[in-house]
Amino acid sequence: MAWDFETDKDYQLLLDWADNFVRTKVMPLDVVLGSAMEYQDPDFIRLVRPLQQEVKDMGLWACHLGPELGGLGFGQLKLALLNEILGQSRFASVVFGCQAPDTGNAEILAHYGSEDLKDRYLKPLLNGEIASSYSMTEPQGGADPTQFTCMAVQDGDEYVINGEKWFSSNARYASFLIVMAVTDPEASAHARATMFVVPTDADGVEIVRNVGVGEEGPNHGTHAYVRYTNVRIPKENMLGPRGQGFAVAQTRLGGGRIHHAMRTVGQIKRAFDMMCERALSRTTKGEVLADKQLVQEKIADSWIEMEAFRLLVLRTAWRIDQYNDYLKVRKDIAAIKALMPKVYHDVVSRCIQIHGSLGVSNELPLTGMLMSSFVMGIADGPTEVHKVTVARQVLRDYEATEELFPAYTLPNRRRAALDLLGDQIEREVELW
Repeated sequence: MAWDFETDKDYQLLLDWADNFVRTKVMPLDVVLGSAMEYQDPDFIRLVRPLQQEVKDMGLWACHLGPELGGLGFGQLKLALLNEILGQSRFASVVFGCQAPDTGNAEILAHYGSEDLKDRYLKPLLNGEIASSYSMTEPQGGADPTQFTCMAVQDGDEYVINGEKWFSSNARYASFLIVMAVTDPEASAHARATMFVVPTDADGVEIVRNVGVGEEGPNHGTHAYVRYTNVRIPKENMLGPRGQGFAVAQTRLGGGRIHHAMRTVGQIKRAFDMMCERALSRTTKGEVLADKQLVQEKIADSWIEMEAFRLLVLRTAWRIDQYNDYLKVRKDIAAIKALMPKVYHDVVSRCIQIHGSLGVSNELPLTGMLMSSFVMGIADGPTEVHKVTVARQVLRDYEATEELFPAYTLPNRRRAALDLLGDQIEREVELW
């Protein structure tokens, strides 16, 4: 058995390059460009494409992918260390070719798509030429996909899709959507739905409106309310076996959840850095904020929570690499998904408090980060659901006792100890 918290020296050089690259070349894009998904925008082409080429030249493009898909096969642990850096900038994931939801959609296409679908959609997706959308959640279904009503009915060699989807991320920029629709309504709850690739420009695909987060207006919102009306697609656009949409979804959701956590580590670190600089720079009542004990408490609590969360993310990434099976780390992934919004919220909240009025103004990104903490508690399943998963997984390692007074009570423990050691003890030990 070996324990090691060191990063490979050669990889650390790449991380150092990435950190400097993101800070000096990528983060400026965050404050001068619009959405990071506007791939055909002239400013995107002029400013972002050259940076993507630099990343490719460094061998860091699409590091989430295995060698069979053109990636480097770094694994989740190395990806976690890189994503901590990328999480500090909203453009960084796009510049490095590992942005959500495209990463998860690429995994689904790679595992379940036909060769034609891979040629038409996967290859340009991996090259960063097109964007995609994951169209699963429904207005009435919320976090319970067993309540979905969007239907896909087979008609000869085609499927006809009718229904509505809610919060389909990046649909306004996407060339295609991966849609989960009910194909077998009479089947059991988790065998009713199937995944399909639907071109965004197909007849009957309508973006009812683009939903923003917080106070974002419709011109800025990227989460689409989509209506499908008699949308016809060939049956070859099915992803995975019919009725196995839930199983197919796990191909992307397990990885997607931990990737969110990796990037959130970077966001939390960014807020923490601002908090510390502010504490050392601001003076009130004759002393800097950093000398105030309540400020010190905020900094200490934030660092402890941040580092504990980061270590849990890294250990989960390591376990994914070890087992190569998301089901074996289901508890770990659920745990970081449940912890992520709380740590994110608490650290950002303290940072806002230390910055005072500047913290709540639109001259700092903190209120947007605070809203993102709530998004992280909802996206890919609400916190409450993941806590249930953790509890159920944990309890599998325990057994109930039929004894009225369990073995761990002190009288029973003393009796057991006397049975084991009584003939070696000269003193008299009283039982209860």
